[in-house]
Amino acid sequence: MSKTPSPLNRNRRRFFKTALLAAAGILGATFVHTRSPFLVNPCRDPAAVALNPSSLLANVWEGLDPAKVWDCHVHLAGIGDSEHGLYVGEKLLSLWHPILYTQRLAYINAGCVADQPGTVDENYVHRLLSLTHNMPAGFKAMLYAFDWYHDDNGQPVPEWSTFYVPDTYARHAAKANPDVFEWVASIHPYRPDAIDRLEAAVAEGARAVKWLPAAQNIDPTAKRCDAFFAALTRLRIPLITHCGAEKAAQSASLEHFGNPLNLRRALDAGVKVVVAHCATYGEDEDLDKPGTRLPSFDFFTRLMERPEWKNNLFGDISAIVLRNRKPEIIHTLLERDDWHGRLLNGSDYPLPGILPIVSPAALASHGLLPKESVAELDTLREHNALYFDLALKRLLNWQGKSFPAQVFETRRFFDEAL
Repeated sequence: MSKTPSPLNRNRRRFFKTALLAAAGILGATFVHTRSPFLVNPCRDPAAVALNPSSLLANVWEGLDPAKVWDCHVHLAGIGDSEHGLYVGEKLLSLWHPILYTQRLAYINAGCVADQPGTVDENYVHRLLSLTHNMPAGFKAMLYAFDWYHDDNGQPVPEWSTFYVPDTYARHAAKANPDVFEWVASIHPYRPDAIDRLEAAVAEGARAVKWLPAAQNIDPTAKRCDAFFAALTRLRIPLITHCGAEKAAQSASLEHFGNPLNLRRALDAGVKVVVAHCATYGEDEDLDKPGTRLPSFDFFTRLMERPEWKNNLFGDISAIVLRNRKPEIIHTLLERDDWHGRLLNGSDYPLPGILPIVSPAALASHGLLPKESVAELDTLREHNALYFDLALKRLLNWQGKSFPAQVFETRRFFDEAL
């Protein structure tokens, strides 16, 4: 028999809810109004950045062919105020969910767009165009679509989706700006029309397919994915899939779907799989030793060590420099020369534009960056977050080891896939 909450309990809940709302308001005001360089990206003109000719950053492009440098992990975003069908979950728009609400404000600031209806979707793309046009000619960003959360019957469930970016939108942006954009489809494998959509996307120039299993309700070990895996292999289209913990999108308690070991079914089917972020964050259960939990990166390493998957397992190094990554993992990625031909650079834009979550000073304190590069990197980020991410990773070094040019010249991988 249910009990009526006491006045004390009601007041206590009301107090905590009010406190959370107040915190959200303070954080929101901070992101919108403060000019603290530690919290808010001032979003300066990308064309106005001036690098010191004698600085380390002046050599970032040395040895790179810009026409081969594709940032393979760039998110399209907005709030759905255009005619292109973008969707943002109600929780991200509501002060009753202060963490998600503030998270949205952070993304809006990182993308350097005003949080005002009628302009956000359009301005987000305009800022991306400005960033890419202020990179050396030939550089491209690969724009990600993002499919709905689908139920087990293959039907979209908007109310359980954090956001939605239609394939048509990513395709439209890329085709309108072919000098600086490529596009990546996102197709849920449970959809009744999944293979038809995949074939149509490939015909329209999609370079890969993106999944975030925990946020989309995709179990990569399910037999129902086999037909989609076969189609990916037949069409020679890579699958880029998130592995490890997920904090940017709601996971509906499905984080176990992001276990790197779940990808063995796709790999055995011959799919070219790119593990986003190299699974550098979070823990998963060891499916070979039930009851044991290990860092997700350990399972990525286990898969990379398997010789039979040497030609179809890859990792992208987006987000490896975030504050929540351990320096030891960056050490490993730099030291493993035998992996470098299988690593692809991506920025996970707009994340590099969120100032508090990437700290050049902290990386320098761990011996991963030259200290003399920190101030100029900080300035560069205020002008161009894409350039900043590339420059920072080009300067990463551990005991004489750094990422070679082939990690950044990712076009080779996507061209070979066709």
